[in-house]
Order: sequence, then structure tokens, then C-alpha cells
Amino acid sequence: MFASHRRDKILELLHRDKQVLVKDLARMFNVSEGTLRIDLRILEDEGLLERTHGGAIPLKQQAFARDSRDPSRSQLNFEEKQAIGSKAAELVSDGQCIILDASSTVLELAKSLTDHNYLTVVTNGLETAMTLNQNPRNNVILVGGVLRVGSKTVEGVLGKDILSGIHADLFFTSSEGFSIQEGMTDFSLYEAELKKLMAGNARQTIALVDHTKLGRRSIASSVAFEEIHALITDKKADPAFLKQCQRKEVLIAD
Repeated sequence: MFASHRRDKILELLHRDKQVLVKDLARMFNVSEGTLRIDLRILEDEGLLERTHGGAIPLKQQAFARDSRDPSRSQLNFEEKQAIGSKAAELVSDGQCIILDASSTVLELAKSLTDHNYLTVVTNGLETAMTLNQNPRNNVILVGGVLRVGSKTVEGVLGKDILSGIHADLFFTSSEGFSIQEGMTDFSLYEAELKKLMAGNARQTIALVDHTKLGRRSIASSVAFEEIHALITDKKADPAFLKQCQRKEVLIAD
């Protein structure tokens, strides 16, 4: 079972039982208790549960409604993501070839690109692909792979042959964490590997990261800090962290 699938199942159990215990989850998923503690920490960092001694409980106040089969994170920091997506659209010109990941932040970029023409868009996001495919002047290429359970994201590197023939101008990507040491990191190894391939087939990689992700790190590295050409974040970003990014072009979305 993929780590992302296991975490989705944990959220389902939490929704049903109102409490989960690490020892019970370890037996259920046949993984170590240490692995389950990492899962719970990641889900807590994403604002999806509250850890307790030996397990987890639902948040006392949910920030937004969740479907038990589709633990979408798209509503977290929505205004910031929308502003970042709009700012990123300013970097895209008609006729370019761009690669977009399946993140909710990059989806907001896609919504800002619907009036752009003659784009060639490569993506592993089903919703991103459908959004841009509404304009008949654009050419949308969907990267193949494994559809993540309960989501609109294609994972894995089955589409690497398609990517190997692409020479994109820009790759827009978001992540669960962004740090100077590890660069962009995600909790899914499969998602991270796909992003590495995407970055390797684009002239420039643009990181779209809201302020809550800066200075954080997750399990799997996707794009190294040295390989990122520009960072777009929001006005709540920590100035001290941005100062460390002096070697990069940093754009602040209003």
C-alpha cells in the first residue's frame, strides 16, 4: 500500500471511530509503529488531525468539510494559493510548453491560464488537465500512471517515456515542504520521483509554495534547492527565510 493511500485510510478510520491508536494501525497495515508515528505527524502538520499519546483524535474544530474518501487539501490557505497561481500565470506566454504537477496550488495557476492560447501543457493532474482543455487552442498531454485512490492525481513513473520526449520551457510545482537543505519535499515517494522527471525535462523550475510550507520538510525529496530557478510565495512568508533564498528570484503574490 502506498503511503498516501495508508494516510487516506487512517483519516477514514478517524472519521468513523473518532480515535486511532498507533499499535492498532501498525497491526492493521503491517508496518512499524515508527512509520505510523510519521504518518500521524504529517497529517497533523497538514491540519487534518490532532496527535495524542499513542494515537490521534479529530481536530477540535475542523477548518473545512472533508469527504471521508477524498481528503482533499485544496481548501487549506485557499486565498494564498489563488494569489500565487495568479502571480505565476504572469510568467507564462502564449505558445509555450509547460509542465504542471497535480498540486492544488498549481491547479489555481491552471485556472489563471484559461485565456492563454497555443499552450502545450503536460500534467499528471486530472482536474488541471480538464481545466486547461476547455480552451481548444491549447494542447493538453496527460501523463500516465497510477490513479491515487480517492483523488484526481496520477502517480508513478509509467509516463516517463512521454516525459523523455518533452522539452518544456517551464515546470510549475508545489510541495508539502520547502527548505534550503532539502529543497522541495513530499510525503509520497512516487509523486516525488515523477516531479524529478518533470524538472529534468524543463528549462526552468518554478516553485509555488505558500508560507505554511516554508522551512518545513517531508519524507521524499523531489526538486533540489539548487535546481529551482524561482520561488513564488505569499505576503505572509517569513522574511528571515526569504533572505536565505537570495540566490533565487523570489516573487511575492499579493
